Amino acid sequence: MKKVLTAVVAFIVVIVIGIAASSMAEPKDTAITVTGAVGGGKENFLADPEILGILHDKYNINLKVDNWSNNALIKDTLATKDNKGYDFVFFSDERFYEYYKKPAADGEAPRLKTFKSQITLSTPIVVYSWDSICDVLVSKGIVKQSGDTYYIADMPAVLSYIEKNTKWSDIGIGDIYGKINIASTDPVTSSPGATYYGLLASIMNEGYVDESNINKVLPKLKSFYKLSGFMNNTPADLFDLYLRMGKGAYPMIVDYEKSIIDFANKNPDGFAKVKDKIRVLYPSPTLWNSHCIMSFTEGGTAYVDALADPEIQKIAWEKYGFRTGVVGGEYDVKAVPVQGIPQEITSVTKGLQKEIYDKIIEALKN
Repeated sequence: MKKVLTAVVAFIVVIVIGIAASSMAEPKDTAITVTGAVGGGKENFLADPEILGILHDKYNINLKVDNWSNNALIKDTLATKDNKGYDFVFFSDERFYEYYKKPAADGEAPRLKTFKSQITLSTPIVVYSWDSICDVLVSKGIVKQSGDTYYIADMPAVLSYIEKNTKWSDIGIGDIYGKINIASTDPVTSSPGATYYGLLASIMNEGYVDESNINKVLPKLKSFYKLSGFMNNTPADLFDLYLRMGKGAYPMIVDYEKSIIDFANKNPDGFAKVKDKIRVLYPSPTLWNSHCIMSFTEGGTAYVDALADPEIQKIAWEKYGFRTGVVGGEYDVKAVPVQGIPQEITSVTKGLQKEIYDKIIEALKN
């Protein structure tokens, strides 16, 4: 009897050990999956393995995202292909974020109840140019240097050059053919281009643009648009052409500050070849491009809160060039490989409402 009992006990022990071993061999992932609808411009940031690891290990979150256009985010029903709701939406332009807070217009999907919303990632509009061009603009008082940082102190003078068809040779730059221009992406089809034209509208109006004065500015913007010639639709393509083709083809372009930081980290060898020649010029004033998030569920709110993690914010700035947190506080400009990046952006004009941008874009289309 004892032998039988011993055998039974041994058998049970073997089973228990087997179950335990099986459980250890295949641990269950208890993290929740949080799904978001996101606008462009931050794909690499969202897919960064280090950030995804932090989300999983510290916050028990697995992230899944679907790419949307900003226009679709404010007009269409926010649902996945299998008709499930999203936990959050991540706009890549503040004008759409602010517009979503308003009641839905005719033909738009009903707004979802928001749990939490905030500006999360930001980058200012800058002008990229070259050393020899910058030196001439400094000599004319148009660009001013403060430490390692260059500011376009007289943007109206630059715009006047463009509007008067001034040649580069007319201001003493004889090795560049053609008329002075600042290349941008097309404002009709591109968010960076639209943001730039919003900045132009504010400068041309000598202040903020709203419903009361937009019609006065539109003719100037249309003339400026005609003078600009061919435009790229994709900011990444424009920045790549600027770097590859040099000052002869692209003396000055408009893009975001984050582009040069992202490039320097992704392509250190390429950056080393041009870092002494490129110049990052900060318009006075400039405009912020802000990526803004809204959560619709508790899981989405957990993700919004997790984005404030110091490790995630450090990666956002040092690797991708997104400014985060309070103004001038949550990032160290010395930690990025690009010289001349200011700790704070102080000369900024207010972004325009979506309705004003719509009027600008419609006027340019026509």
